[in-house]
Amino acid sequence: MNIKITGTGSYIPSVVEKNEDFTQHEFLNEDGSQFNHENEVIIEKFKAITGIGERRYAKDELNASHLAFYAAEKAITDANIDPETIDQIIVAHNFGDVKHGTVQSDMLPSLASRVKNLLCIKNPKCVAYDLIYGCPGWVQGMIQAEAFIKAGMAKRCLVIGAETLSRVVDRHDRDSMIFSDGAGATIVEASEKEGGILGHASASYTDEEAGYLYFGQSNNKDVCRNTRFIKMQGRKIYEFALTRVPQAMKECLDSSNVSIDRVKKIFIHQANEKMDEAIVKRFFRLYKKQAPDGVMPMNIHKLGNSSVATIPTLLDMVKHGIIDDQEINAGDVIMFASVGAGMNINAVVYEC
Repeated sequence: MNIKITGTGSYIPSVVEKNEDFTQHEFLNEDGSQFNHENEVIIEKFKAITGIGERRYAKDELNASHLAFYAAEKAITDANIDPETIDQIIVAHNFGDVKHGTVQSDMLPSLASRVKNLLCIKNPKCVAYDLIYGCPGWVQGMIQAEAFIKAGMAKRCLVIGAETLSRVVDRHDRDSMIFSDGAGATIVEASEKEGGILGHASASYTDEEAGYLYFGQSNNKDVCRNTRFIKMQGRKIYEFALTRVPQAMKECLDSSNVSIDRVKKIFIHQANEKMDEAIVKRFFRLYKKQAPDGVMPMNIHKLGNSSVATIPTLLDMVKHGIIDDQEINAGDVIMFASVGAGMNINAVVYEC
C-alpha cells in the first residue's frame, strides 16, 4: 500500500500589496527609535534579501477558515472524490481565524470543524482537527495522514495549510513586509499505484530556539502594550535554518533509500529566497553535488510568505502549470522541506 497525493488545490487572495505600498509606513527599531535609512532604502534591501516584490492579503470579509475551504474545494474536485468519503480533515495554521479589525485569535471551534461545516460533510466519522506546528504544519499534516492511513485508521485525508498573517503583523516592524495570506490543500489516500511518500523526518528544537518566533509588542511604544504581533529574530532563524534543515533533508532522503540524483524538485517553505537557496545548496553539498538549475520552484516573489500555505500552494501551482519552466511528472522524486516556529523542521520524500 502506497500513500499518494491524488488532488491539490490552492486559494490565492485577490488583494495585492506591493513593496512600494510600504513607502509611507513608519518603520521603527525594536526599541522604538527611528531607522537611519529612508523607507525606499529599507524596501530595496528587503527585496534583495527575501526576493519578495509583492504579497497577497485576504479580503476583509474572509478568514483563514474560508481560505482553507476554498482550497479544499479545489483539491476535492481535482481528486474527483465524494467529500463524504474523507476520513480526516487536518488543518495546519498558527493563529486561527483573526477577523479583520480585531486583535483576537478565534480557534473555537477548530478551523478543521469550520472547513468540514463549509464543505457540508455530514459523515460524523470524518474527524476534523487542527495542527499547530509553525510553518512546517502542512508537511507535518502529511506525515500524520500517512501514519493514520498506514495504521488502518483512515483511508483518505484532506490536509490543509491556511493562514492570514496580514492580521497579526506589526506595521512598524519591517519584517511585516515578509508575511502574507493564502491556503493550499491536498487529498492524501491509500493507493495501489507506485510511488507516494517514501520517507520523512521531523525535529523540534526548543531550548533558546523556542523564542526565535514569538508574539510580542509593537515597535511603536504608543500602541497598546497588551496587543501582540508576530515577531522574529531573523538572523538567528537564518543561521538555525542553514545548519539544521539540510541535515534533516539528508536524514529524510537517506531513510527513503533514494539517490540524490533522482531528486527532481525541492518544494521548500517560501520564507526567504536567499535563505532557501542556501539551504538547498548546502543539502546537495552534503552529497558532494551541486544543486541543479530549476530544482527549487519559487512563488515568494509574488505571494510572499504565507507560512503553512506556502508549500501546498507552490505544489498546486507547479502541478497545474502556473509557474513558468516548472513541472512535475509521474515517477519524479520530489522533496518537501520546512522550518518554522517551535523551532520545528521537517522533510518528506515523495515519488509522483
